[in-house]
Formats: sequence, structure tokens, C-alpha cells
Amino acid sequence: SAIIAEKTTHRDKKNNIHFDGIWSSSLTDSTSRWKPDIESLDLTARVNNLHEIMEVSNLPIIYDADTGGITEHFNFMVRTLERIGVSMVIIEDKKGLKKNSLFGNDVNQYQENPDTFAQKIESGKKSQITSDFMIAGRIESLILCAGMEDALNRAAVYLEAGADALMIHSREKDGKEIFEFIDSLRNKLKSSIPIILVPTSYNSIKFDELIEKGANIVIYANHMLRAAYPAMHSVASKILENGRTLEVEKQLLSIKDILDISG
Repeated sequence: SAIIAEKTTHRDKKNNIHFDGIWSSSLTDSTSRWKPDIESLDLTARVNNLHEIMEVSNLPIIYDADTGGITEHFNFMVRTLERIGVSMVIIEDKKGLKKNSLFGNDVNQYQENPDTFAQKIESGKKSQITSDFMIAGRIESLILCAGMEDALNRAAVYLEAGADALMIHSREKDGKEIFEFIDSLRNKLKSSIPIILVPTSYNSIKFDELIEKGANIVIYANHMLRAAYPAMHSVASKILENGRTLEVEKQLLSIKDILDISG
């Protein structure tokens, strides 16, 4: 996925368009190992994966740290990620057993007290060595139907704690509440802090429009894994169905292409 992200480009009428960085997703890290997305992978396993990516890719990495764990553990995570060359860590303001945000209130999920979460951000900032490493706070208020006022109040608290960026998440398909949040943050709170969006639900909106509306980073969080699974499942099924690979060869890279990629 990292290599594909780094090497894929598209030429429009004016520019070459490319991906600027890599999202190290906890969902994809855990699912690729057939484990649930509940912070089931420890930091060591995920850092080993990051080392492998960094050996072959030069793109900046943003690390999905879920809740970040307890503050004392998060401090060590910050030092580890900064030391190996990760550019940013994002932590979400939930507590208890982590469950994927796109479940929303369909499952029991709870937000952390904003002051408690802000203390984690502040402690993490004090733990880092350089000024380059970034810590972003992910606000789950819209996901959990806590409302826009709660989201903006939390944004103000996290800004005060020293967050370098804010991620706002939403399950709504039209993107309206995302745009309202950005507008309020820019105009009411008068903040120019980088805003991170993950348009998994509002996928009809192009990244150019999201940037025009005031976003700074747009993350396509799990699409590479979601593309790979059905492709592999299809090939495996057809091999069993046909008793050979002739029928699936048109779906596959040639051996020569595979050797050229790794060579």
C-alpha cells in the first residue's frame, strides 16, 4: 500500500496529482492480521510494521493511535514514534474499550472528559524531543451525536492544551456538519490550526472541495485494504471453481511485473 501510494500519480489539465503521505491505520493494521479493531495490536507490532514501510517508502507517516491509552503510556508512544521518524500521531477523545467510530451509537462508545483528554495531549507534547513531531486531537462529538457545540467546546480545550492539529469525524453523507465545524472553528474560535478530515462516509465530496472549505489534510483511511480483500477472495474462489489459474490470470500482475516491482 505504501509503495502504491508513493508511486501513483494522475495528470490533470494543469498538474501531476499525487499522495503526500501515508496513514498508518489501526483498523487496517489489525484487520490485516485478522484481529478486531479494538486496540488489539500492541505498539511493538505496529512499530515493526512502520519500520518495514520506512525501509521502502519516503512518504511522511501519520499514525492512528486510537485513544493513545493511558497518559503515562502515551508519553512513551510519543517518544517511540518521534524517534523512528513518524511525523504525526492522532488520538481520539474516547475512553474504555475502543470501537470503530463508524459504528457511532449503534454500539456503546463513550467520550473522555475533555479536560482529561487535554491533559493527555499536553503531557504528550511535553514528552517529545523536537518541535517537528505533531500531536493531533480527534473529536468524536459528531460521531456520537453529542452535537456541534460540544465539538467546538472540545476543540477550544484541545487547542489550549497545545494540539498541533484537529481531526473532526462524521458519519453523515452530505458533509454539512463537517463544513459547519470548519466554518465555526475558523470564524468563531479564530483558529488557523490544521484540520484533518476522513471522508469515508461523505465520499461523494472531492478532496479539492474539502480543501477549499478549509481542510488541510484529507485521509483515505482504509480503501487499500478494502480493495485488496475482495480481489484476493475472488481469485481464491475461482481457483477452486476451475481447478487451475488460467481463468484468473487476467486479474493478476505478471510474474515479470512482480519481479520488476521488487527489483
